[in-house]
Parts: sequence; C-alpha cells; structure tokens
Amino acid sequence: MLDPWMRRLIDGPLEGMARQLHKRRIAADTITWAGFALGLGSMIAVAFGAFGIALGLMLAGRLADGLDGAIARIQGATDLGGYLDITLDFIFYSGLVFAFALYDPSSNGLAASFLIFSFIGTGTSFLAFAIMAARRQLSTDRRGHKSIYYLGGLTEGTETIGFLVALCLWPGAFPWLAWTFGGLCWVTTASRIAMAFDQLHERK
Repeated sequence: MLDPWMRRLIDGPLEGMARQLHKRRIAADTITWAGFALGLGSMIAVAFGAFGIALGLMLAGRLADGLDGAIARIQGATDLGGYLDITLDFIFYSGLVFAFALYDPSSNGLAASFLIFSFIGTGTSFLAFAIMAARRQLSTDRRGHKSIYYLGGLTEGTETIGFLVALCLWPGAFPWLAWTFGGLCWVTTASRIAMAFDQLHERK
C-alpha cells in the first residue's frame, strides 16, 4: 500500500549510491547476495536474543535489497538477478519469523506458524499473478521498474519491513504483532485474488 509513496522518497538517494557502486564495478548480484548474508546474520541474532544487532543487520540488508535493483537499472537487469532478488527476499522474510520461534518456541511458535502460513498466501498470490501477467504482457511501474509484475495490496514491502522493525524493537510483543500482521496478510491475499479475477477473467 505504501510502496509507491516510498519509491518516490528513496529512488533518488538509491540511484546516487548505485552510481558510486557501479563506478567501482560492483555487480547487482553481488549486492543481492551481500544483503541476503546480512539477513541471515539478523536471523541468527534474533535466535540468540540479540535484537539490537538483528535490527541493524536487517536494516543494512534491506538497504542492499534496494540498491541491487538500482544498480541493475544502470548495468542492465537480468532474469537471474530478478529471480535471485525475489527468491532471497521470501526466504529472508519467513526466516526471520522462524528465528523468533527459535528464540522462544513456547510463546512465539504458534503465532510464527500462522504468520508463515499467511506469507504463503501473499507470496503465492503475488508470484502466480506475475506469471500470468508475463504471459499477457501486462506491466506496471507504480512500484518502480521491476523484473516481474508487482501486484499491490495492504501489506507490501514497506509495511513488511516496518513490521520486522517493530518485532526487533518490541520482541516481547511478537505473538500479538504476528497475529495482527498475519491477519492483514490475508486481507492482502483476498484483495489480490479479487484483482486477479477482475484482470484475468476470460470475458466472452
């Protein structure tokens, strides 16, 4: 929901940083993998209860996630780069939730399971539509120039990052935060299915 507004805010600074990295011949895929490594570090930190470290690593990883796309737009986007970007993002999002379950299984386990279940809804509704959009040659740049079609919703990237920041700041509130955000994810899934019916329905 907030991604189009956020893109207008961050695209300029990201492009400036990307140009500097491009001058140093740093490839977009290198930044993608570096961001994922930072994400893995934040998962480990959460599992051991080091939430301040987890927050710093997570934010650095999300910065890298924005930079790789900006660099790709300079160097030339590739199918492999787009594939790695979305695949590693989904692994990171669910992995950080799993880390909270590892940290306190008795308090967080059920809520974490529900949230990962909810991520399946948002992820599959997003990726399945992208496949059909590619077949129909549909495109949009409301959320920046992407390798695949980005279908909107109530819980997009900006909201998810804000949610993960809240988890690191208030880890004791994980259960009710997870149940709440998971519910919002199902609203997003339902709205995406409705949009798919509207845009993909075979009209006679």
